[in-house]
Amino acid sequence: MAGNSTMRGGRSRKFKSEINVVPYIDVMLVLLIIFMVAAPLTNPGVINLPTAAKSALPPTEYIQISLKPDTSATIGINGQKSGNQADKVGGRSALLQKLRSMHEANPELPVMISADKDIKYDEVIQVISEAKKLGINRVGLATKQ
Repeated sequence: MAGNSTMRGGRSRKFKSEINVVPYIDVMLVLLIIFMVAAPLTNPGVINLPTAAKSALPPTEYIQISLKPDTSATIGINGQKSGNQADKVGGRSALLQKLRSMHEANPELPVMISADKDIKYDEVIQVISEAKKLGINRVGLATKQ
């Protein structure tokens, strides 16, 4: 009976209680590759701008300010009564003085700003801010139809 080995006597088997992590590593590598391929497809720098519809009743007369990238500006009164009277002004201070005098002469006229698409955004905002400081309530931006 010595040759007969049983589980009770002699050697006993020990069970390994380890987790096999190789399949988990394979799954993680596949997920990593999927995310690496999908990441360049999304562009977080794109700004989805709203579209602007034409206003229902555009003003008949308004003060138009045209801003160009070479820091030149044109200001004038456009409309049915006055036609198109535009004066070229040199810098920002001359533009603001002319805008102040036009607003004092015609305080009810709104202001329409036509800015070139290559101009700095800050310059347009500064002109809007200065117009609001002068007391002009209606300031609009001209867009392409």
